[in-house]
Amino acid sequence: MSDFLIDEELLAAIDMGSNSFHLAIARVDHGEVKKVASMSEKVQLAAGLDENKNLTEAAQQRGLACLARFVGRLSSVQPNRLRIVATNALRQAKNGHEFIQRAAEILPKPIEIIAGREEARLIYLGVSHTMANSGRRLVIDIGGGSTELIIGEEFEPIHTESLQMGCVAYSKTYFTDGEINQKDFEKAVVAARKELSGIANTYKAEGWDTAVGSSGTIKACRQIIVNMGWSDDKENLTREGLEKLKDKLLKYKHVSEMEFDGLKEDRRAVLPAGLAILYAVFEVLNIDKLVYSDGALREGVMYDLLGRFKHEDIRDRSVQAMMGRYGADLKQAQRVVDTAQHLFDAVAEKLNLNSDDSDLLRRAAYLHEIGLAISHGGYHRHGAYLLQHSDIAGFSQIDQNYLSHLVAHHRRKLRNDAKIEVLRAGGNKLVYLSLLLRLAVLLNHSRSDEMLPAIELSVLDAQQWQLSVSGDAKQWPLLVADLHDEQAQFKHWDIELNIQSEQFID
Repeated sequence: MSDFLIDEELLAAIDMGSNSFHLAIARVDHGEVKKVASMSEKVQLAAGLDENKNLTEAAQQRGLACLARFVGRLSSVQPNRLRIVATNALRQAKNGHEFIQRAAEILPKPIEIIAGREEARLIYLGVSHTMANSGRRLVIDIGGGSTELIIGEEFEPIHTESLQMGCVAYSKTYFTDGEINQKDFEKAVVAARKELSGIANTYKAEGWDTAVGSSGTIKACRQIIVNMGWSDDKENLTREGLEKLKDKLLKYKHVSEMEFDGLKEDRRAVLPAGLAILYAVFEVLNIDKLVYSDGALREGVMYDLLGRFKHEDIRDRSVQAMMGRYGADLKQAQRVVDTAQHLFDAVAEKLNLNSDDSDLLRRAAYLHEIGLAISHGGYHRHGAYLLQHSDIAGFSQIDQNYLSHLVAHHRRKLRNDAKIEVLRAGGNKLVYLSLLLRLAVLLNHSRSDEMLPAIELSVLDAQQWQLSVSGDAKQWPLLVADLHDEQAQFKHWDIELNIQSEQFID
């Protein structure tokens, strides 16, 4: 990956939402992301979740066909300048891995399933970069499967929440077969109010200067209200306008009967559910006026990607924050990082490892001891659990899974069946990175800045590794013993670790 993006180079993002899939392509113009092309298709992935939370074949086919059409527009975008994120529907789908594997045959980059709070962070980033006004913002984004609410200032979120309520999910539950009546509408509002009750006090205590809405549901509601003459003079969505829209909606018996100027056909089926959620948000958070922003998740994804090229990667900030939160030994972490990088550089080409793999190894090396904050016994397992289940800004669920595996296997015995789990999670690359981290930790067992022998790692082939220790190995008896023990662990994962020095030659 290049160190910077010059003006006029392209970025792209695919946002696989629970209701719609979106593609955005943009140019970087003096540090700003300027959209030049976009596509959007109503896939309704969330509607394809059956009673067992499995995606139906029909839903998968809709998604795959849409992605294939998107790929046809990406020929001018380099893969390392593209990100593909998936949200609530794939977070919920028990067979999501099956869809991801099928999509991998179409897409130039892997799909990143992002956690709800990460989705919220990226939405806020997209909104904040597309609005001129300053001050504290409340951002609301009603999606197909979840609703994100964020309070932030400038480009920094303060509170991020993702609630399990969305226009597709609520349509299936409360507006079966498209029927509309006041009783079901009120049920949907009550359900949304219950979801909101857990955050209402915190959010109202924090406060905000401007309430901002983004994405399809709020865009559709605002457009109808503007066209009906129910908005304020700046075309903002008001509580009074929302009340008039609700009253008008409830005069219809079925979504097919609705006649609203400006309502797109693909939004018709989910409008009652989306309106019920928005109505509840206005009620619970005491909102009088909502400003609309064109910025959304896909814009946030591109700005986040741009930050990675400009060495403003939120993932590195998150790593440092976790180290501080769990009291990691900074000096020891840096020793392990430096050693891991040295080992990585020596074998990367031979093992087909790239800069993304280097970043992953570096972050795991920084975080390998965070489990000590819980207990010394089995701290590698505690650290792995924290990395798997924490909300970590900037990381997809797959990224966190990779980090979890690296930390889980950086010490103690390596089981044969554990290799199968690692291979299933990240292939041979994750196996190699796990072993590199083990060596880096082992070589720094002394936790000392005293000079170690010069260590050089080479790879004869993927199953034959050689570690050369310069000088007389008798000067480092504990290191030699540790390396000798480690040979047996490498064999459990089908790799021969040969050790060479003046006094210790395999």
